[in-house]
Amino acid sequence: MTEERDDSPRGEMRGDEKEMSFFDHLEELRWRLVKALVSVVLGAIVCWIFIDWLIDGVLLRPAIKSGFHLQNLKPFGQLLLYMEVAIIGGVVLSTPVILYQLWKFIAPGLMPRERKYAFWIVAFTSICFFSGIAFAYFAMLPMALRFFAAFGSKNIENNIAIQEYISFVVSVILGAGIVFELPMASWFLSKLGILKPSFMRHYRRHAIVVIFILAAALTPGTDPVSQVILAIPLMLLYEVSIWVSKAAQKKEQET
Repeated sequence: MTEERDDSPRGEMRGDEKEMSFFDHLEELRWRLVKALVSVVLGAIVCWIFIDWLIDGVLLRPAIKSGFHLQNLKPFGQLLLYMEVAIIGGVVLSTPVILYQLWKFIAPGLMPRERKYAFWIVAFTSICFFSGIAFAYFAMLPMALRFFAAFGSKNIENNIAIQEYISFVVSVILGAGIVFELPMASWFLSKLGILKPSFMRHYRRHAIVVIFILAAALTPGTDPVSQVILAIPLMLLYEVSIWVSKAAQKKEQET
């Protein structure tokens, strides 16, 4: 009796690697989480070294330019604020490492031809995330804060609690970073066969309407110029997502 040979790429992969048990997977996950946590701690330490510049030169700068007066309302408010900024900054800085550890954890279940794209997937995902953060900081935040500063009665002074302001800033920049992952989400959904470029092209007009509604919601004012400035990158992301979806499906058909 001859032993059957698995000619599939996955069969070749398993011939070279030892199949992992459930507890081996748990152990692998634990070490990946430990490495990701270490990168977050190191990132937080780097942020703590430059914490004064991060607070005064980066996070508070848009509010000061818009004429807001920020105030601390808790005895240990500033200490907790500094620690929060350092931790969040550590998470942001360590994003490429976290993505890489996630990819290495799922890599054993992939085919060899899928593994070779690890570096580019991690790099492109990180670029999309940091691009969203930069766009939120340099475009969305100044427009939103200028509107909030000019809106309402002149007899009401805008004294904002620093914790509320930081929460608003963090939610905006992290939200934009996640939204800018649309091309990567399109790539993964296309690889799974859930999303097709023909579907995205067919509903392009509907997507443009949704994008402008989203831009109007994110720009709490009546200035159409600000809304267009926000809508243009989102439309570009949608077009890039169509191209990414087409490339992913073409690659899948070739293999």
